[in-house]
Amino acid sequence: MSNDTAPTGGAPVGATHGTLGDGGPQLTPAPAGRPAFDDHHPPSAELVSDCVHCGFCLPTCPTYVLWGEEMDSPRGRIYLMQSGLDGEPLSDSMVQHFDACLGCMACVTACPSGVQYDKLIEATRAQVERRHRRAPADRLLRATIFALFPYPRRLRVVRPVLRAYQRTGLQRLVQRSGLLQRFAPSLAAMEALAPPVRAVEALPALVPAHGERRAVVGMLTGCVQGAFFPGVNAATARVLSAEGCDVVVPRNQGCCGALSVHNGREKEAVRFARATIDAFAATGVSYVVVNAAGCGSSMKEYAELLADDPAYASRAADFAATVRDVSEILVELGPIAQRHPMPVVAAYHDACHLAHAQGVRLQPRSLLTGIPGLELREIADPEICCGSAGIYNVLNPEPARELGDRKAANIAATGATLLVTANPGCLIQVAASLDRLGTRVAMAHTVEVLDASIRGLPASSLTTLTRTAAPPHGPAQSLRTPR
Repeated sequence: MSNDTAPTGGAPVGATHGTLGDGGPQLTPAPAGRPAFDDHHPPSAELVSDCVHCGFCLPTCPTYVLWGEEMDSPRGRIYLMQSGLDGEPLSDSMVQHFDACLGCMACVTACPSGVQYDKLIEATRAQVERRHRRAPADRLLRATIFALFPYPRRLRVVRPVLRAYQRTGLQRLVQRSGLLQRFAPSLAAMEALAPPVRAVEALPALVPAHGERRAVVGMLTGCVQGAFFPGVNAATARVLSAEGCDVVVPRNQGCCGALSVHNGREKEAVRFARATIDAFAATGVSYVVVNAAGCGSSMKEYAELLADDPAYASRAADFAATVRDVSEILVELGPIAQRHPMPVVAAYHDACHLAHAQGVRLQPRSLLTGIPGLELREIADPEICCGSAGIYNVLNPEPARELGDRKAANIAATGATLLVTANPGCLIQVAASLDRLGTRVAMAHTVEVLDASIRGLPASSLTTLTRTAAPPHGPAQSLRTPR
């Protein structure tokens, strides 16, 4: 069967539609007759066959919601995977539909048949990166992203440059000119999403437990999280310490590989995963705590990523079993630190790679509702992605913007004065969308709200209006000193 025919009456696969079809990357043709997939971990035919085309995934899929196109739905993409397994070439239209997927995994949650779309799309993306030659501009953009974002040291070099750009007024001048938007939309998206550069509070190698030690945990500081949201890491260490954890922060840690694995860069992801396992190997920790949803999702899947590596396969499985989102470990331990009143109306946004990929939904809500005076409100259509999706909002700025604006409108409808979420990408994306909407909502990571309550800071420390999450304003406190 040709891959140019939709299985259920949708538009032809080659049709252009929506903002991605009109303004997405121009793809170069695949060599005629070359099979779409090679023999190195193609999408599993057995997993593909699990899809019964019931359509339960459709209303939860962001791109299907935007465009209503069959091939921009999970079951449509699975149909294309089957076409590739049947020997059809990796056509431009195939790649476009795979690239349009945000990888939010809402369909995995919605599917009554248990289709493992997450494994299918990751295997497919790796095939695309190996076997499809992208247009020069697209290759350059991706090369730039992956030469910078997964490297904390390089991001630290960028920080002072970006800080000067933001503080001298040059940023406002560039944005008002509209030149970037006109000639380099992806660069304009990256520039507009850049969070304000704030002072970094250095984390010591060990943050001791306050009072009786209940656990010894390692902490991933992350790439974007560490460079642009240092307050989240500082708050994480303080809260874990207050709850009786020795917090170990390995100095030699780097990128966990999440961005790479979610974008089909398998060899790079494997290299980062090995290095992360090695960084925590000698620490003696019982758990590795993560405060960024995308990172935690990938680290919990190290066993699959390194399954073919005889030197790391067993170690990867053992390591993955120790990974916890910070909300998970805090709920598992149970609260001992006093929560002071925090009279604020907050809305909680589910980060896709926390809710759908890790199944962590109740824990953050339990932590927030355990704070006296905090009223928690739910956001409509919580299963629909905000459009961040790692680097999706840079590679595909227009559909990402549409999704962000939808999410911002739903947030505004809650009437909350504080938005809480658990992923740096979501904080950046939603902040930009709220700015466009003109809605004044402060933003914070879940652990920052807990930190402010435990420290007895006023609600204003969180609701001071900022474009993105910032460390709670209050008396400076050493991470080395117990409360």
